[in-house]
Amino acid sequence: MNSCILMAEIIKNPELRYTADNQMAVADMFVQFAPSPGSRPDDRHPTIEVVGWGNLATEMKENFKIGDRVTIEGRLQMNTIERDGYKEKRAQLVASRLYHMMAIAAPTTTPSAAPTGVAAAPSSPPPSSRTATTAPPREAERPAFDAEDGDNIPF
Repeated sequence: MNSCILMAEIIKNPELRYTADNQMAVADMFVQFAPSPGSRPDDRHPTIEVVGWGNLATEMKENFKIGDRVTIEGRLQMNTIERDGYKEKRAQLVASRLYHMMAIAAPTTTPSAAPTGVAAAPSSPPPSSRTATTAPPREAERPAFDAEDGDNIPF
């Protein structure tokens, strides 16, 4: 099955249009990926076209814009187009889900100072993330390994 999840930044606003036959919504936009480690600042960043259909297309148009960092879940598709007598292949990502990547705001003195849609970081970690201290296992619980006895090989 062809499935991928990508993180990217939108570089072209989603354009919404409708199919001629049944007026289904389709939206497309272009995203770019972060530069690879060791690349020069003047290198071009890889880009890809992202397409959404139906309700996702209208959601793309209404909720996403240039500069948004997103996580895209979908399938990769290769299209062949003809330009000036030459055939060219281009990758296209057909999106099934699209998520905003929101940064968590730094703790503030007043909770109302946090931007809308962004939760302030808690002042202490939740109880589930605290590590419990446990006593190390007793020597009697550990299996003894005797190098001269081949039957006690620990695998």
